[in-house]
Amino acid sequence: MSTETKRLCIYPKDIQRITGKSYRQSARILQKIRSDLNKLENEFVSIEEFCFYTSLKFEQVIPLIVD
Repeated sequence: MSTETKRLCIYPKDIQRITGKSYRQSARILQKIRSDLNKLENEFVSIEEFCFYTSLKFEQVIPLIVD
């Protein structure tokens, strides 16, 4: 299986797929990550930052990210 990703940032739909939470809850998680990382509202959160924040393994998350 290839671990090459086509994008760097993560979206609420990806978080929804990974966690099983609703879209709105996933958007809140993304907002919380942005806040804790001192990012502006318009800045993206990378997949690596998401993995670090949630303590999930990058290798487990990548297959769940669909373009």
